[in-house]
Amino acid sequence: MRAFNRFHTRFAGVLQPSYMDSGMGVTAARLLYEIAQGQAGVLASSLRERMGLDAGHASRIIAGFEKRGWIARGRGSDARQRPIALTAQGRAAFAAIDARTRADTAARIVELDRGQQDDLMAALGQVRALLGDPMASEEASGGWSIRPFRIGDLALVASRQARLYEAEYGWGRAMEVMQGEITTAFLRDFKPGREQAWIAERDGAMLGAVLLADVGEDVGQLRLLHVERVARGLGIGRALIDQCVGFARDAGYRQMMLWTQNILTQARRLYESAGFQLVEREAHSLFGAEMTGERWILALH
Repeated sequence: MRAFNRFHTRFAGVLQPSYMDSGMGVTAARLLYEIAQGQAGVLASSLRERMGLDAGHASRIIAGFEKRGWIARGRGSDARQRPIALTAQGRAAFAAIDARTRADTAARIVELDRGQQDDLMAALGQVRALLGDPMASEEASGGWSIRPFRIGDLALVASRQARLYEAEYGWGRAMEVMQGEITTAFLRDFKPGREQAWIAERDGAMLGAVLLADVGEDVGQLRLLHVERVARGLGIGRALIDQCVGFARDAGYRQMMLWTQNILTQARRLYESAGFQLVEREAHSLFGAEMTGERWILALH
């Protein structure tokens, strides 16, 4: 991590005395950015907290902005709290720095193809989420979408699920084998209009997935539902289930079914809330530990 930090500080140009030839350091440029995001004004205390700045350091930078005519102080409900907003001159200064930053960023990734850019965005988002960036969690709560699968998606689905189940339940290689068999059979025998898989993503990063497989007799099976740990609690799991059920209903299936495990409590709650009913239980040790497999069904017509 320290090696990455050394690389990134050089890559981002934060070691230079003047950020993007703006005449100010990176801390001041970042503070100007934060003020620009608060269109109706932002409190100095909020800025300090958001950036983790020392009060004296922040006050000196803000005083410098005020001296340049870049900011104006308003009046809040409390006389001691005076929200800060950019003036026309301040907005012009910010726009110039922002334009140079965008151009510099674009130039640094122009040699990457679309797939590499998606991989980069996904990796950066995951790093932020894993290291507890509150802004990453805030951003992830919106902006995600669901799309049909594309080439390469299901290999990643199998890989992510194998890793997640190993990390959370220790299910290991047997689960990985099963995931691989399911995705291979789905791709090999894919029936357009009767089967589909969906990927939930944000900025190219996979947040979850589900697929619907035709198992005969007008029954569709919901398979391989998962939501990444960093994206749980956002409604993605239920949205994937609803997508699957809606497709199955439109495709003319009379019933849906799924197989899950008794210890997957969050998934079971989602299935129940979507109208699925538990109809069968059977003990097994397919993944090493003793557990109970469950069969759930949902009547569609």
